[in-house]
Amino acid sequence: MVPVIFITSVIIFFMMGLIPGDAVDAMLSVPGAVESGMDRAMIEQNLGLDASSIVLYGRWLGVVSQVDGTFSGILQGSLGISWWRDMEVLDLMAQRWPVTLELGLIGIVFSLVLAIPIGVYSAVRQDRAGDYIGRSVAILCISVPDFWLATLVIIYPAIWFGYMPPIMLIPFSEDPIGNLQMFIVPGMILGMSMSGLIMRMVRTMMLEVLRQDYVRTAWAKGLRERVVIMRHALRNALIPVVTIIGIQLPVLIGGTVIIEQIFSLPGMGRLTIEAVFNRDLPLINGIMFVFAAVLLVINFLIDITYAYLNPKVRYE
Repeated sequence: MVPVIFITSVIIFFMMGLIPGDAVDAMLSVPGAVESGMDRAMIEQNLGLDASSIVLYGRWLGVVSQVDGTFSGILQGSLGISWWRDMEVLDLMAQRWPVTLELGLIGIVFSLVLAIPIGVYSAVRQDRAGDYIGRSVAILCISVPDFWLATLVIIYPAIWFGYMPPIMLIPFSEDPIGNLQMFIVPGMILGMSMSGLIMRMVRTMMLEVLRQDYVRTAWAKGLRERVVIMRHALRNALIPVVTIIGIQLPVLIGGTVIIEQIFSLPGMGRLTIEAVFNRDLPLINGIMFVFAAVLLVINFLIDITYAYLNPKVRYE
């Protein structure tokens, strides 16, 4: 994981520098963004943009001094200071991360709660009415764009019932019910597309497992249907499903950017959009780096989960 994170940091930093536009131009175009009398050269010097790309990369990692550009040899990992907000990038992300985490967890839980029962039922009742309905639900979840559905959820209740979702964030510690009411709808919309893929994968793997000899033996022993399905078939069918969940996590994180913007949720997604519009490169780089590191850790945990689901898998 360490070399992957290092290579990811290099790609993120130097690719973000190729984004069209310039933070200095953005600051000069916004009244009051900089002190009066400052020109481009002074702004670049204050932001540290007068150094080479290698020095800027070292400053971002914390191995190069912010003052004189000398090599310090100490990896601080502060991810820099936001150009527009004059705050540590990690502090900004710490304020927004709980919102994205809650939204993502609700999306994952909803997708699993919806997908696994429907996928199992479709496999057990193959080519019957329940199977056709389950497959139709899966295709519907995959086909409907989440941003389109989120827009409809906001517009039509406002037209028909005069209801709009709350704009101000309701902290969970202050009002748990109000917080869940604010997050449950965007979380469900976020998890719909992911649930469709999981439904189809669960159904496919369950059909494969149900044809195995050990499942036929369980049926022949007279075990109840619930025991055969839950204890013998489902556990072995979930291994590829866990892999699909890991693959879909980047899509889920990308979806939070759109959903947070539509529902006015002050999370990492909205912070990313603001950083891109402002060309705030330290903030953009920090957010992308943290997202990449989180995905690496999650995929590592998914690999470990294989050993729990399948006793034949062991890591030496």
